[in-house]
Amino acid sequence: MGYPEAELSLVLVGDEEMTRLNREHLGRDRSTNVIAFPMLEGDFGQVNPGVLGDVVMCVDTALREADEQGYNLDEMLDYYLIHGILHLVGYDHEGPAEEASLMEAKTGELWGMLGY
Repeated sequence: MGYPEAELSLVLVGDEEMTRLNREHLGRDRSTNVIAFPMLEGDFGQVNPGVLGDVVMCVDTALREADEQGYNLDEMLDYYLIHGILHLVGYDHEGPAEEASLMEAKTGELWGMLGY
C-alpha cells in the first residue's frame, strides 16, 4: 500500500467512549465499529509522514456485529483494522459509489490475505 515503515496507533474502546468520539468528531450520537483519524491530511499532513494516524475500534460493537454476521471477535477486529487503515491511507466509502466499491474490494483483498 506504499507505507512499509509507517506507524499507527490502535485504540480499543467500549460503546460509551466510541459514542463520545463519534459525536464529537463526526456529529453522530451513537457507537460505531471503527473510526480512523488520519494524520496525513490537512495543513500539517506532512509534518511526520511516517505516522498514518489513529484507528479506534469498538469492541462492544464488534462483538455484536460478529455475532450477527457469523464471525468471531478476532475476525471482526481484523476486518475493522483493515477498514481503518484503508481510511488512514485515503480510501473512503461515504463518497461516490465507485470509491466505496474500490474500498470494499481492497478490504476483501486484504482480509483474504489474512486467510478469511
